[in-house]
Amino acid sequence: MGKYDKLVFQILHGLSDANIAFDDLQHLLEHLGFEMRIRGSHHMFRKAGIAEKINIQRQGAKATPYQVKQVREVIQKYRLGSEE
Repeated sequence: MGKYDKLVFQILHGLSDANIAFDDLQHLLEHLGFEMRIRGSHHMFRKAGIAEKINIQRQGAKATPYQVKQVREVIQKYRLGSEE
């Protein structure tokens, strides 16, 4: 199981939303084909074919838990992850 597969597994199972590294989440979204735009502390991600915009912010070195949950919902809704 690769690095991104492990992270997707961790996010999908809600094992530790408060313990996901911001940089790991950012790289995962880019790996899944999202384009990033930065405005101040907001890192916004968009992808063709996906209606939702994902907005993540740092909480120290970690991503905020409610934003990890939003990423989980998009991954589940659009079946993103290891099959790509």
